[in-house]
Order: sequence, then structure tokens, then C-alpha cells
Amino acid sequence: MDDDFLLAIQLQEQFDNEYETSLFASSDGDPERPLSIVDESWEVLDPSPDVRAMFLEFNDMFFWGKLSGVEVKWSPRMTLCAGVCSYEGRGGLCSIRLSEPLLKLRPRKDLVETLLHEMIHALLFVTQNNRDRDGHGPEFCKHMNRINKASGTNISIYHSFHDEVDVYRQHWWRCNGPCQNRRPYFGYVKRAMNRAPSSLDPWWEDHQRTCGGTYTKIKEPEGYGKKSKKGDKNNVKTSEKSTSRSEKHTGDKFIV
Repeated sequence: MDDDFLLAIQLQEQFDNEYETSLFASSDGDPERPLSIVDESWEVLDPSPDVRAMFLEFNDMFFWGKLSGVEVKWSPRMTLCAGVCSYEGRGGLCSIRLSEPLLKLRPRKDLVETLLHEMIHALLFVTQNNRDRDGHGPEFCKHMNRINKASGTNISIYHSFHDEVDVYRQHWWRCNGPCQNRRPYFGYVKRAMNRAPSSLDPWWEDHQRTCGGTYTKIKEPEGYGKKSKKGDKNNVKTSEKSTSRSEKHTGDKFIV
């Protein structure tokens, strides 16, 4: 066990002792054990939390104030993952974005654990210049386990909400080749935007080699075709090009 981790545990224990003397679970002032940050009571006490205020509180509680320069905000368009930590520019700007469509209607606990997950990524970037957003190695797990033990949370390596994500995947294609009989996807591709499977997808080359079938669109949002006017075609194409970059970067196949 390295010295930094021992220091982290000592500081966390010190904070826990101070925290227990300052926050109480009951409203009449009798000293009791403080509410966990994921206690169900918070659903009523703070039903619409301010994510920036929550971030600042967690920064002091679990990250020793090291994330003061990190930006956190809601993303109204992010529908494929609950949260993401981005690193931009040579100056080392770090930004956490939380999916408004996926988290706003879920229990507060999911928001707390998603935010803490991304804050761990931010800590590794700020302190170690670790830019691997998909990396959940020993350092990530060390902080994840430390915070879970101290706060009663259940932060995990992945925080995908499959049912909610599928609600936004209303554009469906299916392949007519052999892959339609293969698990786990059975030839389906489901997306939140109208972009047919193509060479822009990182899995396309493998599909062509192992299947070679053709994708045909089989479903789209009700009334979608009627909304698109001839004069809007150029705008639609521009929108699809701009969104395809993020899809290609994540490598998600956006399927069931």
C-alpha cells in the first residue's frame, strides 16, 4: 500500500469524524448518525439538486479540493451514456458532462454515483495527467472503493442505463446477412439519430468480413419522415456529419 493511499485513508477518516459531528439525520437536533449521501431521504429533502453545488461539496469531502478548476454541467443532448469526463486543449481544461435525458428522472442516487465516477476520472487527470476515459485500472478502483466505503455509495466501473438509452434509439436497421442469426445483436443496429451503418463505424470492416450483409431501415420515430422537408436536406446532412464523429470516437455500436 503506497504512502499516498495511506494518507488518503487518514484524511478520509479525519473528515468522517468531523462530518459526523456537524450533520445529523434527525430534524430535532438530537445527535444521530448523518444521512448517507445516497440515503433515500434526499429524494424528498433535495429533489432537484444543484449539480455544481453537489460537485463542490464532493470535491471537499472526497477529493481534497483538487478539482476546483473542473467544470461540471448538464448535457441536454447526451443520450448514450450517463456521464463523461473530457480533457481539452493544451491548458488541461477538464470538463464533466452529465446526461440530462438519462439522469433527470432517475433516483438521486444514480446522479450522485455517476458524478463521483466522473470526478474520479477528473482526479486522475488533474493529479496524474491520465487521459484514459475508458480506463478503470487499479488507481481508479482504489479511489472508487475508498469513496464507496466512506459514503455508502455503490460507484461502479460502468454506469449505463440500458432501458433509458433504448428509449432514445428510435432509428433501427437490420442486416439481411448471416449476422441476423447471431447473438447477441441478431443483425440489429439502433441509434438515436438517422445515420445508417457505414464505414464510419469502427466495427464496419469486421462486419463486412464476417457477414457482408446489407442493412435496411425497419423503424423510425413516428412522423419523422413527414417532418423532413426538401429544403431541410442539407441541414440534416450537416447534422449527421457532426454527430458521426462522436459515434466513431466512442466505438459504440448502439445496439440492443
